[in-house]
Amino acid sequence: MSEIGKVAYQVMWNRLISVVEEQAQALVRTAFSTSVREAGDLSAGVYNETGEMLAQAVTGTPGHVNAMADAVPHFIRRIGRENILEGDVYITNDPWEGTGHLHDITVVSPSFHQGRLVGFFACTAHIVDIGGRGFGADGNSVYEEGLYLPIMKLAERGAIDHTLIRIIRSNVREPDQLVGDIYALATCNEVGHRRLIGMIEEFGLSDLAGISRFILENSRRATLERINALPMGSASGEMQIDGYDQPIDLRVKILIEKDRIVADWAGTSGIDRKGINVPLVYTKAYTCYALKCAIAPEIPNNAASLAPFEIIAPENSIVNALHPAPVSLRHVIGHMLPDTIYGALDQLLPDTVHAEGAGCLCNFQVSVRPRSDVPAPAGTRRAEVLAFNSGGSGARPRLDGMNATAFPSGVMTMPVEATEQVGPVIFWRKELRPDSGGAGRFRGGLGQLMEVGARDGHEFDFQAMFDRVDHPARGRRGGGNGAPMTIGRDDGQAMKCKGKQFMPHGRKVMLGLPGGAGYGPPAERPQELVRRDLALGYISPAFARDHYGLADDEIAVITASARLGEVF
Repeated sequence: MSEIGKVAYQVMWNRLISVVEEQAQALVRTAFSTSVREAGDLSAGVYNETGEMLAQAVTGTPGHVNAMADAVPHFIRRIGRENILEGDVYITNDPWEGTGHLHDITVVSPSFHQGRLVGFFACTAHIVDIGGRGFGADGNSVYEEGLYLPIMKLAERGAIDHTLIRIIRSNVREPDQLVGDIYALATCNEVGHRRLIGMIEEFGLSDLAGISRFILENSRRATLERINALPMGSASGEMQIDGYDQPIDLRVKILIEKDRIVADWAGTSGIDRKGINVPLVYTKAYTCYALKCAIAPEIPNNAASLAPFEIIAPENSIVNALHPAPVSLRHVIGHMLPDTIYGALDQLLPDTVHAEGAGCLCNFQVSVRPRSDVPAPAGTRRAEVLAFNSGGSGARPRLDGMNATAFPSGVMTMPVEATEQVGPVIFWRKELRPDSGGAGRFRGGLGQLMEVGARDGHEFDFQAMFDRVDHPARGRRGGGNGAPMTIGRDDGQAMKCKGKQFMPHGRKVMLGLPGGAGYGPPAERPQELVRRDLALGYISPAFARDHYGLADDEIAVITASARLGEVF
């Protein structure tokens, strides 16, 4: 160890984590999109001068930050070290060198101290519109899915490329919102840079070499210790999900070996003709996240703590889609990967992983416009409104699943009030969905019931991005399945779970978001918890009787007491 001791380096490590969290919060406060401000669909991180991630913000999603860990070296390679200048800002939405689809903008900024490059800051945010067909699964290739920005300079030596900004503004439906988000991304990197330089000067550093070695060496050693304490072996997991117009098979083999864990996705379905395919960078992000949550959750995320996880996926499979495959909804498949992995891990590490949950975020985008069947009244307008919502998560080995909570994405549900301010949409209903959590010793988390429409004088296109319609979350170790996803119009007309669908004036979309599955036999659930679920409305009298064996006379007492407001 150098003159700087371990305690000082640990203080600096903690400081770096707080720096990137402030970086992320700056993005939340300045972003234009509700997906960033309200849902936290973003990531932020700091990197050493070679492009290795040293720390990530707590705020954000694993799909962004773990993918972004691979992205910064691409920026260094594409820009060229000789062209990395103080005051530069770089940008891309390349799905294969960024975070998986065109709707994520990644911005990277080099950090200089006294004229010397010491590291990089990077951040990513999901943006509401990038042109093309719009956010949805209907594209047949990435060329249809929106404006592609290769890795390039947004600013050189502090001077913005206004030609690039004009091109962007001319190709998207929400230009002010998108350009505002781009400036917010660049600004949050600047916030991180200022805090980093303050730390460097406070501790009298000339660069990040020492703290970088300390972080990476300790993280790698701690992760390997966790892996090598596990029983060696292999197991396979598989899951079938809805797909676009035919089911998708996800298959993974997990091998726990000395100093590494391998996840091999051989046998998974091939590329789909529609935009639900996943670039390898996103597959790696959620595979690593799932393994790390189960094995080493307390070890901070960085390049070294991720390195022992080796991810293999056949080219031109749905989890390693090559250019120019359509990838807009790569999250619908990518968010299902952890549950597939946990099917294998449950065989190797009993009583460790949770039951299956809703999996992918229950997102939808509404393209609202004045009604076209008759003259629209004054005051109608166009708008793109993106809503992030969650079904229930799976029950855990010792706890119930979480209601309306996203796993694995971690993205928050948007408040209805914030979403309705963005455009002329109305949420007529948004509440927990009774009986949607799978029965078990520990109950699955509940989904939601939602009714969505447009304000008077408007019609809209509804972009559905759902799964678990035909393949609900499966229970673990005797637990019951979660409720499936449901979608339809208020007039009874059926709707597809994926794709753009027209909604005429006055019509509503009726949604039942899926529930998480249960863990363990329902007969082993303590009766006081069953009574409490019934009193709170989480389960119906019929569900309490059929799944948990609660007697009719006791059900009557509980429901009567609940109506009187008594708490169990």
